[in-house]
Formats: sequence, C-alpha cells, structure tokens
Amino acid sequence: MVVMADGLDVLKTCLKHFSEEARELYLNKDVPYLECPPSPLEFYREWIGPNKPCIIRNAFNHWPALCRWSPAYLRERVGSKVISVAVTPNGYADAVCGDRFVMPEERHMPFSSVLDIMERKVESEGVFYVQKQCSNLTEELPELTEDLETHIPWMSEALGKKPDAVNFWLGDSAAVTSLHKDHYENLYCVITGEKHFILIPPSDRPFIPYELYQPATFSQGEDGTFEVVDEQNADKVPWIPVDPLSPDYERYPEYRQARPLSCTVRAGEMLFLPALWFHHVRQSHGCIAVNFWYDMEFDIKYNYFQLLDSLSRAVGQLEKD
Repeated sequence: MVVMADGLDVLKTCLKHFSEEARELYLNKDVPYLECPPSPLEFYREWIGPNKPCIIRNAFNHWPALCRWSPAYLRERVGSKVISVAVTPNGYADAVCGDRFVMPEERHMPFSSVLDIMERKVESEGVFYVQKQCSNLTEELPELTEDLETHIPWMSEALGKKPDAVNFWLGDSAAVTSLHKDHYENLYCVITGEKHFILIPPSDRPFIPYELYQPATFSQGEDGTFEVVDEQNADKVPWIPVDPLSPDYERYPEYRQARPLSCTVRAGEMLFLPALWFHHVRQSHGCIAVNFWYDMEFDIKYNYFQLLDSLSRAVGQLEKD
C-alpha cells in the first residue's frame, strides 16, 4: 500500500509539472487580441498549431448581419420558421444537476415566439436558448446565410477543409453553457451583445474532475413546473461537476491548481477557441452569435491529450480507491 501511495504521488507530481511547463513554454496569461485576421499560414503557425486562443477584431466587418440582425429584421426574414429551442428551469442545459446529467427539453417553435420571449413581450416559465449544435444555421435558418459567410476563407485555407457545422446562438442572459471541451477548432463570432468565456487549457486536465452521471432530460408540465426524467437503459455520462463561477474546493481541491482565463467577446469580435480547451460560457440577454466548427486533426496532439486524460482518470480512480 505504501508503494502504491508513493507511485500515486510521483504520478501527480509529474502531471503538475506537465501543466506548469506548458504555462512556462507557450501559454499566454490572458487571451490576446489580433487587430485583423492573419494570413492562413500565420494563423496555423501561431495559433492552431500551438493550440492557443485569441480574439480577432475586424474579421467579419463586411457581413451584413452586423447591421441587419435586429429583432424586427429577424421577424420579417425568418419569423415564421419553426426552430429547435432548448428549454430549462435554470438556464443550465447539458449540465450536472444533483446526481444527474440533465439535458434540456427540446421544443420546436416559431422563431417569432422566441423573439417575443427574448424581448419580454410575453412571459414564459423557463429559460430559452437557441443552441442546436447540428449546423442549425444552414439547416434550420438558411435564409440568414445571405447575411454572412458560411465558412471563414482564411481558416478553411489554413486547415484545408470547410467547417463541419455552422451554428446559430440566441439566448437569455440566464442561459449558461457548463464547463466542457469539444473536438473542434472553433471560431466564435458575436453579432450582437457579448459572450463571457472561461477557458482552461488542455494541459490543466489533471485538475479538472470528471464523474459519471445518470443521463436525464428536463420536461415541463402543463402547470409550468419542470421535472427530471431519466433516460432509460442509457449508459452513464462522464461530465465535469465543477462550476468555475463558484468552485467547491473542499470537494474538488485539485481544481485550485487550474489556471482559468476569462475573456469577453463583444459584437464584431471573433474568438478562436482551440480544440480540446475546456470552456464555460455566459452571455448578455438576447446575444446573437454564429460559430464555425472545424473538425480537429486526430494526430499526435490528440494522442497526447488522450494519454493525459487517461492518466488523469487513473489518478482520480486511485484516489477514490
């Protein structure tokens, strides 16, 4: 048992040094701004390859969406379109709630009805968020693609491919995206309002806890109250229980060693969120954004992260045992 404990301490020390070395060698202490989009080669060398986030200004000033996408315009253009909307009682969709991983109720409703809720013209129980991540801009709202580009030319050239998905986001200020990571190189463009991001590098994976949860879905009854309905015969879902806005250090002491970066992306700005970075997102009320998901390369960088992830999970399991 003493040998096992010593080995665990050695492994934890190695993982801590791994994270510290990443900060010393290449990670920035905050999210830098670029005043204009770089060339494809420069962007790949300076940002995609090193896996570092940045905020890019003046990258989509030519999009008509920046001046057109008012509630009145959207009502006229796509008000009658039926879209997918996530509805929750507390704003947390796809998040840990008690001992469950709870997904939102997915509701189909006219776009104009969503705008009524956002503009507070009608009262409705729950928090509404247009967040369908299946290229909902091109699939559900193709009429709006005339107001922007359906890919980012310099990014597409840098990666040699078009995006896998182009997503449209419109949300209540109470809507929160819980801490998670994606396997995409993500360009996140804010059209109106602002988005607030908390970012944690992949090298801090040893300090981010995962637990297994029974999957469930919110369901709203006729009286307006929500209940949590378990998914039947479903595998448990690994998810991050830490809320970076109010972390429980007593329960998750290792999280103290993480070094989150906070940034605000305002209208007309684009965040490059590299693949595998953990992120938590909030927004101003009625914020509209569009993001472009480019599938990451599943190369040696991905292999290294999988090794780091496996070692981190092993440490967590050994500590429980």
